[in-house]
Amino acid sequence: KSPFFDCTVADGVTHFTIYNHMFMPVSYGDPDAEYRRLLEKVAMWDVAVERQVQISGVDAERLVRYLTPRDLKDCPVGRGMYVPLCDHDGRLINDPVILRLAEDKFWLSIANSDVLLWVRAVAAEGNFDVSVIEPDVSPLAIQGPNAEAVAVDLLGEWVRELKYFHFRETMLDNIPLIAGRSGWSKQGGFEFYLRDGSKGAELWDRVKEIGAPYEIGPGAPNPIERLESGLLSYRVDTLPDSDPFEVGLNKMISLDRTDQFIGKTALRRKAEQGLTRKLVGIVINGEPLVPNEHPWPTNVDGKPVGSVRAACYSPRRRENIGIALLSVLYSGLGIKLQIESDSGLKFGEIVPLPLVPPGTPIPNDG
Repeated sequence: KSPFFDCTVADGVTHFTIYNHMFMPVSYGDPDAEYRRLLEKVAMWDVAVERQVQISGVDAERLVRYLTPRDLKDCPVGRGMYVPLCDHDGRLINDPVILRLAEDKFWLSIANSDVLLWVRAVAAEGNFDVSVIEPDVSPLAIQGPNAEAVAVDLLGEWVRELKYFHFRETMLDNIPLIAGRSGWSKQGGFEFYLRDGSKGAELWDRVKEIGAPYEIGPGAPNPIERLESGLLSYRVDTLPDSDPFEVGLNKMISLDRTDQFIGKTALRRKAEQGLTRKLVGIVINGEPLVPNEHPWPTNVDGKPVGSVRAACYSPRRRENIGIALLSVLYSGLGIKLQIESDSGLKFGEIVPLPLVPPGTPIPNDG
């Protein structure tokens, strides 16, 4: 359980999932209100499931650089970077945010897989002089157009100066935090990395109290908003053998680096060979969809070409939308799709990402 678990129960959580071996709130019983709160006001999320893998020591920077194909030369102390992690065959195994706390100390804020065990194995195999632990750290996020006002009232005017993926160590009364401008939405916001799990209820209640004038309320990473915004969901949008190129992370692959990193040879080979699959945005006909619980087989003219990984009804677009992983031969804009949904055959069309209505401003373009 997270340090905020009892608070989420008291505030009416109705559904949990399991993520990184922990309970993660996914709904408080009114999905439409939670969606609107994120877009129009400010939502607070228990995202303690974003576990941290702390790497520190003499070889910390060298190990972190070895773990990811992204070049970290522009990651000074106080900054984070979104990065892919790959195995030796170039397969995507996580997409964390790296936070650099000191010259010799990093956190990997991870998606849903056992990165701690993997990093320990890599460090031991490579004889890196590091310590690899899971620290007592639990993030709480505030997301939405009023999030900055809440953060200012909590911590002070200095938070306005934080750039996206930048962070600062601070105290809220007696609660130790790292406050960063980040979060898994495109509505803007902050993540407060609680550094003492015994103070979870204190932090939750303080954020709730300060946020009340801004109509704050509980929520969770939102499946509708993330699809509209084109945010990647590792293990939902990806297959076990997916590589970062096919899911749109090619800009984060620095194949011209002179140093070694895991998967370098395989990723170079994949880049030379070109894509075989591609993650695309789609619209789907019919009545508003219930979000799918498993991938939907997808065809073009009766030929299997991939699957719809996630789909839902978009209130902003006023139609059904989704993300599909398809053969690159059938991934062009305008291609018509036949989708084997749980409620029968649906018809779709490939459209540009992101899936918000054309011309819609996206507050967080970080």
